[in-house]
Amino acid sequence: MHKFVRLKHLCRPTFDTKMQKLTYAFILGIVIFISISCFSQSDTVRLKNPSFEDNPKRGGEAMEGISGWFDCGKINFSSETPPDIHPNGFWENNLPASDKKTYLGMVVRDNNTYESVSQRLDTMLLAGKCYKFTIHLAKAAKYISRTRTTGEEANYTTPIVLRIWGGSGYCNEKELLGESDPVNNTSWQINAFEFKPKSNIRSITFEAYYKTPTFLPYNGNILVDGASDIIRIPCPGETIAAVEKSNLPPHKRKKTVNTAPDTVTPKRETVVANNVPKDFKPKVLQELNRNSIKQGQTIEIRNLMFRADSAKIESSSYDVLNDIYGFLVTNSDVTIEIGGHTNGIPDDEYCDRLSTARAKAVAEYLVGKGVNPAKVQFKGYGKRKPLADNKTKFGRDKNQRVEIKILSLNT
Repeated sequence: MHKFVRLKHLCRPTFDTKMQKLTYAFILGIVIFISISCFSQSDTVRLKNPSFEDNPKRGGEAMEGISGWFDCGKINFSSETPPDIHPNGFWENNLPASDKKTYLGMVVRDNNTYESVSQRLDTMLLAGKCYKFTIHLAKAAKYISRTRTTGEEANYTTPIVLRIWGGSGYCNEKELLGESDPVNNTSWQINAFEFKPKSNIRSITFEAYYKTPTFLPYNGNILVDGASDIIRIPCPGETIAAVEKSNLPPHKRKKTVNTAPDTVTPKRETVVANNVPKDFKPKVLQELNRNSIKQGQTIEIRNLMFRADSAKIESSSYDVLNDIYGFLVTNSDVTIEIGGHTNGIPDDEYCDRLSTARAKAVAEYLVGKGVNPAKVQFKGYGKRKPLADNKTKFGRDKNQRVEIKILSLNT
């Protein structure tokens, strides 16, 4: 009994001085603050390695896996090779990454096998709550590999879709959260999704899959990069304040009534632009004239300024970007590519990364204002398409530019 009492007292903090008491109280306060802060972040679900950063590798070379992700092929199709990490010229694909250095490449095959990757979430998605999420998708113009049915070389370029599955563990396809349109764009495109899980989700799976319905399996590829955080948003009928209150500790929350329907069909997010007159006319980029533009035409975005060696857009550029925004929302049938270019002085990798980052910054600005993401693609061309000699400052300045290319329009 005596020993028990001594052990019991050892579990209690003892203080010899007032300073020790204050120190203990301070440390306890920090612990409580960190606990509350961690709880308040539960409305933001962060993926591990969302831009698929790893050493470039293909097929059998990727057997050790992709950092942060589990290859579902080990479970579903053990005889097939894993997805690829680009770019490095694999399968004749050289598209620069849309975010940082590398990205994921997945295929579907004519023997009815397909690729997917998965990871467990540190914070689960809650049943009955609504979320939004974006990811960059493209198709490689060339993806040359042997078919599984004949053994002959083929170009895996028939458009396929990306499926987003939620589940309870690695590669568990319990609930389809979203599915892209067939990806046929060879430049990067921001794809946005909204979904409302029917059950608690503890894992996420990205799956390459055939466009359905299809009578026969076929060969296709999809490139994946730049996944965003998964963000909690108000469900239909739910106020923003209700979402914000969910960040509070339980004892400070007020009960709210959720008038949202029980289910929300997974869908691509669409944004409606406001306050743009039907007779909109650009103030700076007057070449954006619906009566004169043609498919394939390229227009340089003048007065577009970035910080040196950065993709940070200067505020003085907003006028010309708002011209592009106004043109696109009043001509919803027009699809454009934002192309970034650099001068020829830095190395190829730096030029590819900077030109892509600047093109992406412009695309994200437009989508953020309300342009339909399906109408804006972006691509970094690095220093591959100079307009002038890089030996002079004039030539270098002319080469370092961002352009709009008219990909399609209904005439």
